[in-house]
Amino acid sequence: MVTVVIIVFICLVSILCFYGKLNGNRLVFNAYDIWHRKEWHRMLSYGLVHGSWGHLFFNMLTLFFFGRVVEEYFPMVFGERLGIVLYVVFYVSAIAISTVGDLIKYRNDVSYNAVGASGAVSAILFASILFEPRMGIYIYLIPIPVPGYIFAPLYLLYCWYMARRNIDNIGHTAHFWGALYGLVFPLLCAPYMLLYFLDQLKG
Repeated sequence: MVTVVIIVFICLVSILCFYGKLNGNRLVFNAYDIWHRKEWHRMLSYGLVHGSWGHLFFNMLTLFFFGRVVEEYFPMVFGERLGIVLYVVFYVSAIAISTVGDLIKYRNDVSYNAVGASGAVSAILFASILFEPRMGIYIYLIPIPVPGYIFAPLYLLYCWYMARRNIDNIGHTAHFWGALYGLVFPLLCAPYMLLYFLDQLKG
């Protein structure tokens, strides 16, 4: 339910920006404006804005499938009420944490902008892998699912490599740090989850 509410809110804001009903330029991640003009709201608001319908659809589809997994496990691990609160805190904080690297790297670049919930979605994806490391994940053009414990290191390696090459407009650095945060946050809150993860791997 919480995941659906988050998706609806993101879709509403993104669509309003698509049609010019909201000024998306005031919401995007701009490291220069955040660092020098102290527009700290951009550390979170950028996650509500997307660059295209495809960008929005892919992020929300991923969030829908994997967010429900994490939303189900958090109450099981932390209790019903605390689990829901921590899930919201986890998602919102992942939006900011995933862009800290870009904030530092591009703090003096007035032209660098970023939008989208991809960093937080990566965090959700990796948290779901922590809970269910053997679950299958489909990758483009590969007709069979890849187990999460195999997908995770490959994804991190890919993000790290593409971030170093810096040849496209995709926020690979945010994906990388978001994914790591998706592992760190649950383990900080419940360190014994590491043993559960290892038990799941043994299967």
